[in-house]
Amino acid sequence: MLTTSLRQADILSKGEDYHFSRSVLSRTRPKALHDQDYYELFWLHNGRARLVTNGMRMPLSEGDLVFLSPDLPHALQGQGEESHVVNVILRRKRVKDLIDRFPEVNQYFPAPGSVPVRVHRDIRQMSQLSTAAKALEAAPRTTLFLEAFLLPLIAGLAFEAREKTETMPHWLSEALVRVEDPVIFRDGAAGLVAQCGKAHAHVARTMQNCLGQTPSDYVNRLRMEYAARRLKGTPDSLSEIASDIGLQNMSHFHRLFRSRFGMTPRQYRVKYQKGVVQPI
Repeated sequence: MLTTSLRQADILSKGEDYHFSRSVLSRTRPKALHDQDYYELFWLHNGRARLVTNGMRMPLSEGDLVFLSPDLPHALQGQGEESHVVNVILRRKRVKDLIDRFPEVNQYFPAPGSVPVRVHRDIRQMSQLSTAAKALEAAPRTTLFLEAFLLPLIAGLAFEAREKTETMPHWLSEALVRVEDPVIFRDGAAGLVAQCGKAHAHVARTMQNCLGQTPSDYVNRLRMEYAARRLKGTPDSLSEIASDIGLQNMSHFHRLFRSRFGMTPRQYRVKYQKGVVQPI
């Protein structure tokens, strides 16, 4: 699909650190995607929508809050009745400064090109978000008011994530530490389950309750992040990298990587690798 580029210099005036907007999404199928050099967050105030990237279709419903990093081609399409979206565009430097000061921010605004982060807000949480958004909309577009909105929001999300982690059984939390080792995640979901010492079905139910992910989802995320580091930092061939993370089927490797980063492994290497001799 055709991709166009949006730049913060064309949206944010001098001295502005964010742009705030409300809109109704078109139900017309997007003819093009767009990438951007800024961070962004939006939430669906009501209705349904779909976030489209090169390798993914993410369904969205009322209450879904989405964090977008730069360099990920995407488009939004409304579905069904009118879909109202609230959007905040963030100057790239401001988010990077926040990540430097508060590393927890990075889990919501990950590296450029990463898959979007989606969290769901219930009715009470949406009411709180709407109140904070009204204050942000009325405020000067400066760092002070941007942080007054972002920090309580992200701190609340981080606290919710911590509560979920604290309810995680000890056997699972230990297994999740061990599965960071490529020797273990190379075996896929089976490698993770083996570290738990429990039946696969029990591990899957527990992970779904605690993390909202299946063992395969969790392990494939580790695999793709490891592959991305190799693509950026080494001249290793794609087949070597895929084999080292336990994926012998290159088509499957490409599908997983594209779903995670919105581009093929080769495109990712070309975009992010610098100063490394490329394999012949």
